[in-house]
Formats: sequence, C-alpha cells, structure tokens
Amino acid sequence: MGSFSTPLSGLMAAQQQLQSVSNNLANIDTDGYKDQTLTFSDIFAQTGVTSGSGDPIQIGSGVAVSSTDSSFTEGNLNATGTSSNMAISGNGFFVTQGANGTQDFTRAGDFTTNNDGQLVTPSGQLLLGYPAVNGVVNTSGSLQPMQVGSMTSQAVASTTVGITANLDSDTAVGGTATSSSLNVYDSLGSSLNLTVSYAMTAPNTWTYTVSVPSAAITGGTGTTTTVGSGTLNFNDAGQLTSITNPVPISIPTLADGAKSPLTLAGPFGTVADPTITQTAMASATSATTTDGFAPGTLTTFTVQPDGTIDGTFTSGNTLALGQVAVASFANNQGLASVGNNDYLSTAASGAAVIGLAGTGGSGTIVGGSVEQSNVDIATEFAKLIVAQQAYSANAKSITTFNTLSQATLAMIQ
Repeated sequence: MGSFSTPLSGLMAAQQQLQSVSNNLANIDTDGYKDQTLTFSDIFAQTGVTSGSGDPIQIGSGVAVSSTDSSFTEGNLNATGTSSNMAISGNGFFVTQGANGTQDFTRAGDFTTNNDGQLVTPSGQLLLGYPAVNGVVNTSGSLQPMQVGSMTSQAVASTTVGITANLDSDTAVGGTATSSSLNVYDSLGSSLNLTVSYAMTAPNTWTYTVSVPSAAITGGTGTTTTVGSGTLNFNDAGQLTSITNPVPISIPTLADGAKSPLTLAGPFGTVADPTITQTAMASATSATTTDGFAPGTLTTFTVQPDGTIDGTFTSGNTLALGQVAVASFANNQGLASVGNNDYLSTAASGAAVIGLAGTGGSGTIVGGSVEQSNVDIATEFAKLIVAQQAYSANAKSITTFNTLSQATLAMIQ
C-alpha cells in the first residue's frame, strides 16, 4: 500500500537525524569540528485535482533531507602551550597538502612536526605558507610546506653599538674612569671585544678611546689597537652637549678573514638623546647593546597573529621562518567534508582566496592554541529527544497502517 511509504520516509528522516546528532556528539572533543544540522523538506505528488475554488488538492507523500548545513561559528580557543599548535580567530581556514598534492582546508590547528621538521596535521598533511629566506618572507611566491626543524641562522655583522654609562664628575683632572666593555661580531660571526676608556682632561670634558685586541687585526702590534676616539663635553648639569672630533669606530682588516673594515656607529647616542652622563656618582656602565649576532641553531619558535613564524636561535637572534597562509571562501556551506577535519573546495563554495591572516576579512592566528569543537551538548540532546519521538510516531503510523491492512484482508476472506 502507498500509505506505508509516507511514514517510512519519516522513519528514514528520523534515523538520519539521529545519525547526524550522534555524529555531532561523537565529535564533541574533535578539534576544529563544525556542528552539522539536517534540513528537511516535504514531498508532494503531482496532481491535477482541484477544489471548487480552483485550489489544488494535494496530500503529502512524506519527507526528505534537503540539505546538510555546517555551523562555521568559532569554537572555544584552548591554550595548549605547544608552539606548533595554532587556531584561527575569525574567518578562514588553514591550507594543507596531502601526499597526492591536493590542497585541503581545515580549521583544526593541532599541528606537530614530522621527521623532516615540517609542520603537519595528525594525518600527515603538510601545512602550507609563504617561505622566508634569511628572515625575509616572500608573500608573492608559491605556497610551500612550513619548515621549523633543524635550521641555522647566518652570522650578522654588527653595525651599531651603544653604551649607557655615567662618568664621575668628582674625578680629578688627569684621572680615568672605569672603562666600558662589549662584544661585537664580524661577518663570520666571530666575537670581538671592544674596550672604551675614559680620561678627564678638564672639568666637564673627557676624552674616550675605543680599542680592540691587536691579535684580532692583520698586522696588529702591541696589546691593543685604537679604532675610535673623541672628546665628550658636558654642561654644569652633567648633560652631554657635544662630541668633539669624533673618529668613527672602524676596525681594519680582521685576522680571521671576515669582511673588513668593520664600521660601527655609536656608542653614546646623540646630543638630543644621549646615553652617557657626568654626575657625582661612581663611574659605571649600566648597559651595552649591539645589533650583531653569531651563527646559531634554532631552539624555539612562536607564531604571530599575522601567521609569521618567528624562530629564536642559540645566538639570541630572532628570524622569520615563514608565514602561514589562510584561505577564505565565498560560501563556506559549499565546502565538501572529506574527513580528518578537512574540506575541499567545490563549485558551490567557490575557489579558495588564499592570503595572509588579518587581511581581506581573514581572522588572525593565535599561536599555542587550538580551536575546539563548536558542538553544544544541550542542543544536541534536545535534537536527540525530538528525533527519537519522531521515529516512534512514524513507527506507530506504520503499525496502524498494518492493522488496517490486516482488517481489510480479513473482510475479503
């Protein structure tokens, strides 16, 4: 009998709803999972029968699933403290690549590193982004796997030095102050010690000389060689007013074969923004700075909101290792779920627009965190109860139709 098809469609719809709810509940702890909801539509058979007023007379023929919608609302961000983990706060998807070269998209940022030092998903897909060379990211290049494994940083020759110090104003003319000492680096990364000595030549007037060990210079003689000098002039408040006849710090041919000469700016700032004073306090150097670095190996890395992966090396240098790409779509509902928290673009979703986090409507990246499932357990239990009742009601309809069928057969007999 045709009457059985209507409640049977209801049974199937309720079963599909139960299956959807069960899938949501099963993935309540799946990072990046998006809650799915079924949408139903009624079924009507075509008919030419009309009422006296010309209105069509139709009796419904059941129900069918018309669509499966995913809720792409953001889940809670859980701080894991794992540097390789990431979450997108706002719109967008991470771009990954499988063994077949296909680009997939995911919201799950529970990345780890493989044996090659590349960031990968738990299923082994490579996280893609823009590469960096010597700390400079090339965002116009093609996407490449993000590398955070065994890496080294090149030496960076020093170009600027700074000294923050005070010279004791009670020093007798002809007296000296405690010298300042700091290390700089040449183009090969070798450390070179600079010593800055001070001598008072008149009240409020000091000369300074910058020297390096002579052994570090090709053809150097004696213990030390002067590579810079000048005169510091202070006012009666102990403030620097001028530096007379300063000789720029220039270290001649280096014995280790590094690029020469090594020219350094500094070390006392400017008259407008000096880093040295002369007051009735003990002469002392409170801080020294330089911008050079020795070679180093990667120790840790962090992910910035724009997706830049900053690596910290044993030398203390911090360089960009790459920048994670973020994809967005015209219609997220059009994405096809393929498992493992991954989606594929379709004609309905539109092509992926791939760019940088925080631009073009894309969200920002939160390092050391993962996005949790957005499944709400209370909502799912409510849907579970409704689906269960719908299943029971349709089953009762089938039982009733069966009773009527049996009664009809009994009348015939």
